[in-house]
Order: sequence, then C-alpha cells, then structure tokens
Amino acid sequence: MLCSDDFPHYESARGICEIQARLVHAVGMMKVMMSRTPPAVGYALLAAALFGASAPLAKIVLGDASPVLIAGLLYLGSGIGLAVWIAVRRLLLRHEPLRAIARADLPWLGGAVVAGGMAGPVLLMSGLAITDAASASLLLNMESVLTALLAWFVFREHFNRRIFIGMLLIVAAGGLLAWAPAASTGAPVLHTGALLIIAACLCWALDNNLTRKISGNDAVQIAAIKGLVAGSVNVAIALWTGAAWPQAGIVLSTAAIGLAGYGVSLVMFVLALRALGTARTGAYFASAPFVGAALSLLIFGGTPSLQFWLAGALMAVGLWLHLTERHAHRHRHQPLDHTHAHVHDEHHQHTHDFDWDGQEPHTHRHHHDPLLHDHPHYPDLHHRHRH
Repeated sequence: MLCSDDFPHYESARGICEIQARLVHAVGMMKVMMSRTPPAVGYALLAAALFGASAPLAKIVLGDASPVLIAGLLYLGSGIGLAVWIAVRRLLLRHEPLRAIARADLPWLGGAVVAGGMAGPVLLMSGLAITDAASASLLLNMESVLTALLAWFVFREHFNRRIFIGMLLIVAAGGLLAWAPAASTGAPVLHTGALLIIAACLCWALDNNLTRKISGNDAVQIAAIKGLVAGSVNVAIALWTGAAWPQAGIVLSTAAIGLAGYGVSLVMFVLALRALGTARTGAYFASAPFVGAALSLLIFGGTPSLQFWLAGALMAVGLWLHLTERHAHRHRHQPLDHTHAHVHDEHHQHTHDFDWDGQEPHTHRHHHDPLLHDHPHYPDLHHRHRH
C-alpha cells in the first residue's frame, strides 16, 4: 500500500493516495452493485446476446431463400435441438419425472406460439430482406418497449417513473432508426422494412407477456414446444406456397442459429421472467440490438452514421435506468397455489405430503399462506401485487 507513511514528505504521494482511495471506493461500489444483482439478470442478458447475434447471422443464410421457410427452419432447429436435450436430460436424471405443462396454461402457450413462434419470425425475415443489418438489429429494441407497454397497461404489471423514462428513451431511439428522409421531397418516410421489423417486435411483445403467465413451468419444455409447433407450421406453409428447399448446408446453419438464438435464448428469457417480471426482463433484453449491431458491422463492414450512434446512446441510457432500479416496500402476499422449482426461502415455508430427499431446488405443487413483509423485490412469480 502506498497510502501509509512510505512517502510522508512528498506532494505526489498524496495524489497517489487520493487516486488509490477513489479506486478502492469504485471497486467497493461495484461489489455492492454485483451483490444486489439477481442471477436472473444474467439469464436475461445471455438471452439478449444470443438473440441479438441471430439477426445478422440469419441475414447471411437468408439470401434469396423464402423468409417464411428460413423463419420456420430457425424455430424448427430450436425445437429439435431442445427436444434432444430433454431426452438426454431424462436419461441422465432418471429420478426426475417429466412434468407436463398444466392444462390451465395451454391457452397461454398456444397464444405465445402463434404470436411469437409463427407471425414474429416471418415478419422479421421479411423485414431483414429489405433492411440493412445494423439498423435492423437496433430496431429489434422496440420489442422491449412494446413488451413493457403491454405489461403495464394490459397485464397490469407495476412500473415507476424511472422505468417509464427509460422506455421513453428507447422509443426515441427506435424512432431515429425507423425514420429517414425521402429521396424526392426530404420528408420523413417510414420504411417498409422497418415497419415489418416493428410488427415482429409487437408479436414477440405479446408472446413475452403470454409466456410470463406460464413461466413457472419447465423453461426448456416451453421453448421446445414453441419451436416444434411454430417451425413445423411455417416450413409447411413455405413449401405449400412453392418455396424452394435450400441446400443442406444452409438448412443446418439455419437450424444451428435457431437453436442458439431462439431456443437457448428463450430458455434463458423464461428463467428471467420468473424472477424479474415481463417489463424488467424486456428492459435487460434491450441489450440484444447492440450485440446484433456490433456483429453486423464486423460481418458486413460499413461506417455507422451519426443517426446510428445517437440512437445507440439513447438506448444505452434507457437501459441504464432500468439496470439501476431498486424497488422495496411493505407488501402483502395473497394465498397462492402453483408449481415451479424453488428452495425453502422466506417465501416457501411449507411441509411436504411426500417423501423428500432434502434436495434443493425441487419442483412440486405447493401452497403459499398470506404473508406480510418488507424487502427489495421485482414483479416475479410471488410479487404480482397491487401498489
């Protein structure tokens, strides 16, 4: 340590000590922030990175192929890959039964499949075909905005002024990317490609809110079902309308992109939904376009415009406002019965009507008694109360 009596008579030593003290303070603050960050934030950011990278990669394999067929192959690759993983998991963990999705959750799952698994990818592939990859990647950030708007005003999820301002900044950034001067009059014109991508984001926003309703179920199973059903339907539609089957290399590459960018990404997203709620998870997911944009510039080259950087800055500030949010107050838990993986924390103080081997986390249907307490929380599975 330099900040002792090593250099008591030198002015420079005091400067070194001051710098060292500031560094120690910064490291300490970083440790505090990391200790307050739930693991679900990591799930959401990983989901964002995988999905963001899928857009420019999908543009490479798209070429002259049918957007509907490519969209179907992306989801089909996701579904097949995750189904294989479920089979492997069953072989490795023979003692763990395969739990079917609850019958009451099937309508929510069906709506999510139609909106996010069928309509969304087709709209995205159609937009990517006529939009440059960097701008398309950043436009995908509209998904988080639309997700939050549906969560707040349709599904009644709590939000505050900080979260709202952050979303306003993201909306402004999306507007910068979507509007461009017309060649003839100089008036702003909304490009068809941008409209298609925004429509895809709306479909995924609805998908996210519907998936939140069933996020207590097996995340891998949810993602596998969505991939298999949506992929099969889209591939069938594409072939029925005369789409040409691409080469084997394109099929395998598309399936691999779909497994990572749609399958594993969705699994991580569902895990984040459980702990963060829809709007907050969508906010962290807003980092996806930056991953896609950076990868696009590396793959396709080109110089980003001032408009591009301004939009990126607005999105970054909006995301920062969400990342630094802290919500705590005295709240009451209503009686609740549901099924999900859990440990016996303060929200899960219950007995078992079966032989339990003491392993945690474990999954079974359990009952929550009314509970009144005060602690920092997100609108997760257990904190969907009124304010």
